[in-house]
Amino acid sequence: MICITVTPSSRTLAKADLLNAARHGDIIELCLDHFSKDPDIEDLISAVDKPIVVSCRRKQDGGQWEGTEEDRLLLLRRAIAAGPAYIELDLDIANDVPRFGSTQRVISFTRLDRPETDIDRIFDDAANARADIVKFTWPTPTLGAAWPLLVAVSQKRRLPVVGMGLGRPELTFSLLGLRYGSPWIYAALEKGMEAHDGQATVFELNDTYHASDIDSKTRFIAVSGFGESQTLTTRVLNAAFKELDMNVRCLPIELEDVSDLKRMLDILKIRAIIVGNQHGSAILDLADHVDAHDSESGYLNLLLKRDNGWHGYNTLWRSGLKALESVISETGKSLSKMNLLVIGNGGIADSIVYALTRREGMVSVCGPKDKLAQQTAQKNSCRFVPYQNLYETLADVIIIADPNISMGSQHGQINPSVIKADMTMLDVSDLPFETEFMAEARERGAHTINTAGIYTQLLEAQFKAISGKDLPESAFLKGLSES
Repeated sequence: MICITVTPSSRTLAKADLLNAARHGDIIELCLDHFSKDPDIEDLISAVDKPIVVSCRRKQDGGQWEGTEEDRLLLLRRAIAAGPAYIELDLDIANDVPRFGSTQRVISFTRLDRPETDIDRIFDDAANARADIVKFTWPTPTLGAAWPLLVAVSQKRRLPVVGMGLGRPELTFSLLGLRYGSPWIYAALEKGMEAHDGQATVFELNDTYHASDIDSKTRFIAVSGFGESQTLTTRVLNAAFKELDMNVRCLPIELEDVSDLKRMLDILKIRAIIVGNQHGSAILDLADHVDAHDSESGYLNLLLKRDNGWHGYNTLWRSGLKALESVISETGKSLSKMNLLVIGNGGIADSIVYALTRREGMVSVCGPKDKLAQQTAQKNSCRFVPYQNLYETLADVIIIADPNISMGSQHGQINPSVIKADMTMLDVSDLPFETEFMAEARERGAHTINTAGIYTQLLEAQFKAISGKDLPESAFLKGLSES
């Protein structure tokens, strides 16, 4: 179930927020700490027919309460007397607010600085404070930080546990909470009404992640990152899984350290992860089986668990090379006869350099970090160009292959003057979106390569490896329409 948090500050608009939330959620959390004047709690509760959780959080717990603690306790006691389905009480004050009527007690523990580790002790303290449900809240910036929260929800305990992660990666915890039987997860009604920065809206949970379809048998495919490209990938893949009637959904995760990744994926029964950017190189060592060409590319964007271990795949270099060759062939030329300049540091650049050297082109490598660019050049037996010499380098084709590179005149940026008319330009740093480099190239009369086509081929290959099925064309249309 989805619990929509509403944070009205006006008694006049509070009912409207509750009615809107009731149309889209299963439970409503009414936060009293935002009101500028004392609300008529009983009147508000009677406005909707959905269960209501009443809360009033202090600033130290992420709320907006500015009154005295004595007044807050009085407000919470009044709230219980109004007869809501649930009342949220902080663990440290739970024993000061007696049980009343049929209202269930959600005993809450919050910390804003870091994840809590002493979960069992806190759970026991909450149970002793006559909890019906125990709630944990703390920051979940990465999968590792969310791990204690996931353990708290997924383990069988004598009382139900709900949790709220703080930050955008709360999505990870929320979706896994549905899978592991959390009584409810939290969502904002709409943008601008979030209980904390980055909280997902109920529409995002349903439209992008198909939260209402997730149950105890749902299998997850992890997608690393929360950017626009990763969200688009999630929309497309989830649309495909739904169309093919597969109980599989994408789970967004934020990686920081991949050293413990396989263990966590195994525990969560996640058998595939799609990665990009800086993690593509890091997960290479995690794969038990990798195609020789993918291994030599130094980059993976898919890790897939099979019966004999984890298999790694790089669908980027093949898709990028195919698209580049297709455009160049239309001019009657060959990559082997052209000067090819790859700009960037990291796994994406390494992968593209490897692809181009397979065609024996005259490949040069240039990046803001000269040492890394030189290592890439040496590994692939091609030319290294110091970053300061970028504008003196002859190139027929320029490929931007680093999401950390931007266009501009400041130190470390690339001046658009590097782009010449009749040059061919490709930017694979943020597939499938057109970057400022591609727009500038078109303005300057350069040939540009459709990044959407590369993305399509890349995603089709990943979906085939994961599911054994072809990715329906309609899934792309649905994913793009929701973008």
